Amino acid sequence: MKRIALIALILGAHVSFAANYCVVVSQKTAKHKEWAKVVSAMKKKHSAEVIYYKMSVEESLPALRESFPRYACFVARPEETSKEFVKAIHRMTRRLDTDPYTDLFWGILTGRDAENALTVANTSDSLVIRNSLACTEIALDRCEQGKWFCELRKGHGVTKEQGGNAKVIKLPQDTTSRFVRELNEGKPDLFVTSGHATERDLQLGFRYRNGVFRCKNGTLFGSDLSGKQHAVNSPNPKVYMPIGNCLMGHLDGPDSMAAAFLESAGVRQMMGYVEVTWYGYMGWGCLDYFIEQPGRYTFTEAFFANHHALIHRLETCFPKTNAQSNAKVTVHSRKPSAYARKLRLGSNDARGLLFDRDIVAFYGDPAWQAKMADGKRNWKQALTRKGDEYRFSITPTMGPASYSPVNENGVQRGYRPFIAFFDQSLTKVELISGQELNPVITDTFILVPNPPSPNPAKPIEIVFQAKEKKRSS
Repeated sequence: MKRIALIALILGAHVSFAANYCVVVSQKTAKHKEWAKVVSAMKKKHSAEVIYYKMSVEESLPALRESFPRYACFVARPEETSKEFVKAIHRMTRRLDTDPYTDLFWGILTGRDAENALTVANTSDSLVIRNSLACTEIALDRCEQGKWFCELRKGHGVTKEQGGNAKVIKLPQDTTSRFVRELNEGKPDLFVTSGHATERDLQLGFRYRNGVFRCKNGTLFGSDLSGKQHAVNSPNPKVYMPIGNCLMGHLDGPDSMAAAFLESAGVRQMMGYVEVTWYGYMGWGCLDYFIEQPGRYTFTEAFFANHHALIHRLETCFPKTNAQSNAKVTVHSRKPSAYARKLRLGSNDARGLLFDRDIVAFYGDPAWQAKMADGKRNWKQALTRKGDEYRFSITPTMGPASYSPVNENGVQRGYRPFIAFFDQSLTKVELISGQELNPVITDTFILVPNPPSPNPAKPIEIVFQAKEKKRSS
């Protein structure tokens, strides 16, 4: 692969900036008395610039290009958060400059109603995730404490207490009431789900019969196999990751599951598919960055790191497939590159990556800080600066397999690129050493590929020079 194809240098664009945080909202929503309070709260909270659009969210692109903020928050009523709204934001936010990657951190701030959205907006205290709960296997050795109940084997679960080791626990086939009790009384900071789902329900079992989560009038409840309902009342702030669920991110109105999680389960940030998922790269891979590198990334950063990884795989494995960052998915027949064949990827992978690219929503204030408690990591990672010289280093700490997958539950797991985000946007980037590692350096992050390899993990170092972009008031 030629160096020019692997290093995205942002040259000469957007040398001045108007705001670090932009709130984007439709004129209709901004004129609504209660929703105007949400916009006002976000403006005050982040000293934000407000961008209004009339008909389509894509009308905000020129203003976003002018401001080129670090964060963009799209305030929207639940009537506006359609599948096309999510896809349009994905495509638009890759078009602020000429590289193919998303150019800022964005989130959709909504709720079951304006009052719910205002609660999300007014959440300011950062969250350290110490207690995790999942209905699918997660890497508990990376969590301070937590539980997961198996969706594949009935009666099987694993728990880990603070300071202890993970232990197998026996469960009843129907775990509905226990899940609700864990949410209500256990006060988890993170909830992870997978399995069959729609906008109206979520099945707790995948290969066996179990209960189901549903919602009514903004209240989330579990319905067990006998039909008994167990109401969810879990107001403590948390992150929700429906990594493998179909349609859980499709907030298609105030009576959707996504709205209910925001209303009655204390969710302040969440991701989720707006379509029926089958490939899974954009969902399951968020675990690789967030849970399995505990404390390294905020949830926002982990989500966009995984999206950058997806775009990088398209760019390197299926050249030109991703050429039009705002294009709809219409071409599935691109031949894989030599690099893709090395990774044993085929045309179906191109179709899957393109499918996943624009269909996972991110809800909440993107600047809100939610991180896993520091824990076990497979490598040390550092981005240091001395004058205009930057050094990105990776040091394996878990032996020859340090760069191998931590956990392989799900699909499309492991071997994600190493990624670090810059504190300030950079320009005039010049690579000094590490060309053979094929790094990608944009104005906002550095990415170094981590391809599967039979060779033992070795230290990695990239050195480059760059200037900070100037920001005007």
